[in-house]
Amino acid sequence: MPVFVYVLSLAVFAQGTSEFMLAGLVPGIAHDMSVSVAAAASLTSAYAVGMIVGAPVMAALSARWPRRRALAGFLAAFVVVHVVGAVTASFPVLFGTRVVAAIVNAGFLAVAMSVATGLVVPERRPRATAILLSGVTLSCVIGVPAGALLGDWSGWRSVFWAVAALCLPALALVFRSAPSSSAPRPHDVSIRREARELRARPVRLALLLAALVNGATFATFAYLAVIATDVADLPGVAVPGLLAAFGVGAFIGVTIAGRVGDGRAGNGRVGNVRPGLRPGLIRTLYVLPVGWAVLAATSARPVPLFIAAVIQGGLSFGIGSAVVHHVMFVASRAPSLSGAFATVALNAGAFLGPLLAGAATGATHDHRLAAWVSVALSASAAALTCALLRRQHVGA
Repeated sequence: MPVFVYVLSLAVFAQGTSEFMLAGLVPGIAHDMSVSVAAAASLTSAYAVGMIVGAPVMAALSARWPRRRALAGFLAAFVVVHVVGAVTASFPVLFGTRVVAAIVNAGFLAVAMSVATGLVVPERRPRATAILLSGVTLSCVIGVPAGALLGDWSGWRSVFWAVAALCLPALALVFRSAPSSSAPRPHDVSIRREARELRARPVRLALLLAALVNGATFATFAYLAVIATDVADLPGVAVPGLLAAFGVGAFIGVTIAGRVGDGRAGNGRVGNVRPGLRPGLIRTLYVLPVGWAVLAATSARPVPLFIAAVIQGGLSFGIGSAVVHHVMFVASRAPSLSGAFATVALNAGAFLGPLLAGAATGATHDHRLAAWVSVALSASAAALTCALLRRQHVGA
């Protein structure tokens, strides 16, 4: 595997830490900025919306840029907005920095996906995708708990400074080692043609599948801390451990997905769920809603809750990584925009999943319903997969 793929993963780790770190910083920001907790929590929604809007826009704008310039530019902008966020005394400015950070994060991730998969032969692309996304899972395991501890110790601003500092080694390595061969030739890039390719039915279904899987993941993940304290009656100090357990499972799942997907890329026909996925992973997708149901049913018991968190973290992120590769495969004729739209699908799920969970739990005040929302979304993903495979069989 090219070393530069790991460089990209380091940058994704820093950006993933920034995306999720607000979960532990909201009280401090609300107090320091003299705003309500709800207003401080809106910074998380601002980031999600910025990711959704930013991915296609930034990918289209940067499609003709040399890949080194695009990656370095996005990462440098990410550093700058975190420095501004760390020193500002204005909440509207802080809100703006979160939107801009999300936009450049989305642009970086979209370009990084196309670069990472373009550096390897087709059989190795699932693993390249998994290594890139492992930066996100490691941010859940290491970055977010470390950020929460640092925020408690020296204030939320120090976490913004830490994220900016964490990006600097990756930025230096991008300038030094980004392969020039990964730059597209301007006349080879047609945004209109790629946009038409993305409207194809197989691509739209693959994007829907990615959104459903990630929606199921974050419907429960967003409420995991509340489930721990209000349902399982765990003390607050146990919450970082539960989140880390979910993250450990996620990292294992992404790693396994990358390894079992190696050598399978490109097998099968575009237009079904099989390309880039082994049959075992497809069957695992059918198991996903069962796992969420088990977590919902056993969430009042601490030990089963921790075990289910590890298992569901592994299943969710492992399947998610494989589905992202599937999107990249069925949208292979749109190399500049496919990563962007995969990013949009993932973040649409990450935005809508907690929104649906919030509506369900707000109406009943039963936080276990967040996991049942995950059951419904993942069951929809399994049903979509089944329908696609049946369509493939009929068309064979």
